[in-house]
Amino acid sequence: MFDPVITLAIVTLLVAGGSIYLSPMAREAGSFYRGLSEEGTAPSVLALTFSQVTTWIFARSIMNACILGYFYGVAGALAYAVYYLSFLTGAWIVSGLRFRHGFDSVQDFLFARFGIAGTSTYNLVVALRLVSEVFANLLVIGLIFGGAGSGSYVAAIILVGAVTFGYAAVGGLNASIRTDVFQMSIFLVVMAVLLAVAVGAGTFDIRQIASAWPETTNPGWVLLVVAFLQVWSYPLHDPVMMDRGFVADRKTTMSSFYHAAWISFACIMAFGLLGVWAGLNKLDGETFIPTLSRLIGEWPTLLFNIALVISCMSTLDSTFSSTAKLAVVDMRLAQPTVWNGRIAMACFLAAGIAMVFLGSKDLFNAVAVSGTASMFLAPVVFFSIWMGRTDVPVWSYLVSFFAAIAAASIYFTDTAGYSSFVADLTGLQHKYSQLLVLCIGTLIIGCGAFIVGIAIRARREIAGLT
Repeated sequence: MFDPVITLAIVTLLVAGGSIYLSPMAREAGSFYRGLSEEGTAPSVLALTFSQVTTWIFARSIMNACILGYFYGVAGALAYAVYYLSFLTGAWIVSGLRFRHGFDSVQDFLFARFGIAGTSTYNLVVALRLVSEVFANLLVIGLIFGGAGSGSYVAAIILVGAVTFGYAAVGGLNASIRTDVFQMSIFLVVMAVLLAVAVGAGTFDIRQIASAWPETTNPGWVLLVVAFLQVWSYPLHDPVMMDRGFVADRKTTMSSFYHAAWISFACIMAFGLLGVWAGLNKLDGETFIPTLSRLIGEWPTLLFNIALVISCMSTLDSTFSSTAKLAVVDMRLAQPTVWNGRIAMACFLAAGIAMVFLGSKDLFNAVAVSGTASMFLAPVVFFSIWMGRTDVPVWSYLVSFFAAIAAASIYFTDTAGYSSFVADLTGLQHKYSQLLVLCIGTLIIGCGAFIVGIAIRARREIAGLT
């Protein structure tokens, strides 16, 4: 008999070793920050697609998809999968920013349209998102290896964080993309075997699962609407996705986004349906992991944990490369040297580890808060990027920003039990219904501010002419 923890540790070390082997030493900023090879060539469609997918199917995504399917059925699984349509809206955003308006980064565009207010607010939200990515993935790693606070929990967090930081710091974005291809290939094999085991268990009836549509009152359907509202702005505040939109030529870039959309949607739905299946066969008082272990056995559960570890490592190295670019290139906090990028990575790793031991343990709340905060960018996408409006005043942008931050803060404090603002105001008790109200309000305020700002500026120009 094997020890699952020891076996998982060995597999983790092997994946880490392979990733280190595939990580070339970056000697120039082009390789470290822009993902180019030492010869100056951009990644292929396959490499960029696999890198996109594996960096978005992170450890907490797999757990969220499974748990939402477990508790809310097909509606929950579908709701989380809809977030992966962000690759489609992300493709259209990159197309507008880079190929229509001619900008080299999101920050350059925001500075041109809204000045220092645009870049400072955006960088703040993006920095918080990157720290939360480090935190959330390390948290999942710790829980895989042991109970919260245990020696194995702490050791796994520190060791996996250090290893992924190590090879990311060696090669930057170029190493991240190269190792993503390796990690995604393993991930697909593990996922295929895991699903084959589930189907072979005898109780995995896809027709039963597909027909088990929950009632319209199910919170999963509310979350589905939330996802459709957030998917328009979510990509723009994700630096990992946006960084990969400025690496290759137009055809390669757009193809990678479109392929990443259907591949990631299918992968997340597969894990979501695994959660639905477990939910249909759960016992009273049982949670997801014990149910899954009972249904498929010990070693297939090990495969599930391997998938979590691989997705965690692939996301972490990409997050580290984006933190380096954000701090050094986009925010210009230091000279764009390779060593300064490594220092930035180390700072974000330390912040993420600190959050693990001090922050919230609710993984979906991290997604929901981040997605709600990003909604200040929805009017920017609609009016400034896609409609090409250059006459939006800065105050309109700031109104949208503060509305989104207020909504995200209210959702966080309400779900954490510090307040009950939305429930008192609307009478809605479920957190997803409250989140929907906050998202709708944020969109109305943000888009309304842009419309009013454009109208006022137009009137002033007409008055000036007359």
